Amino acid sequence: MIIVMKVNSTAAEIGAVIARVQEAGAVPHPIYGVERTVVAVVGETRAVDPKTFVQMPGVEKITSISAPFKLASRESHPDDTVIRLNGVQIGGKELVVMAGPCSVESRSQLLETAHAVKEAGAHILRGGAFKPRSSPYSFQGMGLKGLEILAEARETYGLHIITEVMTPQAVPMVAEYADILQIGARNTQNYGLLHAVGRVQRPVMLKRGMMSSMEELLMSAEYILAGGNYRVILCERGIRTFEKYTRNTFDLNAVPLLKQLSHLPVIADPSHGTGRWDIVTAMARAGVAAGADGLMIEVHPNPAEALSDGPQSLKPRRFADLMRQIKRVAEAVDRSLSTVPDVAPEMVP
Repeated sequence: MIIVMKVNSTAAEIGAVIARVQEAGAVPHPIYGVERTVVAVVGETRAVDPKTFVQMPGVEKITSISAPFKLASRESHPDDTVIRLNGVQIGGKELVVMAGPCSVESRSQLLETAHAVKEAGAHILRGGAFKPRSSPYSFQGMGLKGLEILAEARETYGLHIITEVMTPQAVPMVAEYADILQIGARNTQNYGLLHAVGRVQRPVMLKRGMMSSMEELLMSAEYILAGGNYRVILCERGIRTFEKYTRNTFDLNAVPLLKQLSHLPVIADPSHGTGRWDIVTAMARAGVAAGADGLMIEVHPNPAEALSDGPQSLKPRRFADLMRQIKRVAEAVDRSLSTVPDVAPEMVP
C-alpha cells in the first residue's frame, strides 16, 4: 500500500501518518520525492485499514502496488533514484564508469591500474579484495591487505572504490574501507548477506545472479531496501545460457526493462556479460545506448598474467579508447559522462 501525501503536506502530517502505520503493526518507508512524499507500507499489512488514513490531514490518496517488489518498484517511487558520492552521482543524466582489475593482486598492479583508469576518465575504481572462485585452489584475493591497498589508491588518485563483500560477518570491515559494497552474482540470493548490507549506510551494488530472473534480482534488492538502506544499484552482468562462444549472455533487454520496473540505477557490466575482451567495447556501447546509468569494466595492465578474469580484461590503452567511444554514444542519447573530481573523495557515511 502507498499513502500519497499532498504536495504541501507538512513534516508533522507526514510524521502522524508514519506513527499511525507503526501503531497498526506495519513498517512505514517514507519516500521523499521532488514534488511530494509517499509512505510505502510493507510488512504485516492485514491490520492496516486504508480508510484510517484517507481522512488524515495531508493525505491525498491511497493506492496499492501491484509488483511484489514494493520498495524497488517505480510505482512507489516515480522519480529516478540518484545516489550521490562526493563529486560523483550514480543515476540521473550523467553516466559513471567503474573500472579496474577483477582482483587486487599487488600494490603496484592496483596503483598502476588506478592511475590508468583515472587518466582515461573513470570515476570509480573496482577491485576485489575477497574473490569467490569456482575452484577452492584458485586465487581467493588478498583480504584485508587488499582493502588497505584500495584505500591507498583512493587517497592517491581521488577515485571512489567498490569492492565485493562475501559474508555477513565481513560487512563491517569492508564497509570501513569501501565507498560502495558489491554483492556478487553468486550471492544475489544470500539473504543473510542482503539483510546485513541493508543495515549499513553504504551504497550497495547488487549484481544479477547468473541464473536469476529480473524479478528475482528486484526481490533481492527489496531485502536491502526493507532493511533501511535505500542506496541500491542494480547491475546486469550476463546470465548463463546454452551459448558456448561467450562466458555469459549479456542480457541487454534487462537494462531498459529494469529502468521501467524500478527507480534504482542500473549499471551494465559487459566484461562479465561476455567474458571476451574483444567484444567488451561493442557491448559497452550497446549498454549505454540501451539506457544504462553506467558501466563496470575490467582493466588490467597485463591481462595475460592476471590471477583472475584475464580473458575479459582490457589493457589500459583499449580502455581509454572505450571511454572515447562511449562518450560519443552517450551524447547521441542525450546523456553525458560525469566529471571526475580532482581531489581525493572522503568516504560517505
